[in-house]
Amino acid sequence: MHWHPNADEWQYWIKGKGQMTVFNTGPNAVTMDFNAGDIGYVKKNLGHYIKNTGDTDLQFLEVFRAPYFADVSLSDWISRTPPSMVAQHLNVSKATIAKFPKNKPEVMPECSDHGCM
Repeated sequence: MHWHPNADEWQYWIKGKGQMTVFNTGPNAVTMDFNAGDIGYVKKNLGHYIKNTGDTDLQFLEVFRAPYFADVSLSDWISRTPPSMVAQHLNVSKATIAKFPKNKPEVMPECSDHGCM
């Protein structure tokens, strides 16, 4: 999950099937399905993530009206914030926080109790 602090995000879905979940202020989130040829939009500063729901590669183009690209990933934010502060605000253990990647991954495998796919 990530957000863009300096621009809205426009997407053109090129290939495959996917879902995008966008988190608005408060306890509001919207999940929508997308296919090749669809257009997606995310307002500046709203957290969002995309999941490949098809059985082929997912490909889409992101466009930003800004002089430079900027994003903040949830894992990057969590790994750079004092663990006790994150634990208190998110109501999770420090052990859970320690599992977040520290290298700002752009693509992550889907994991379950049986491992990652």
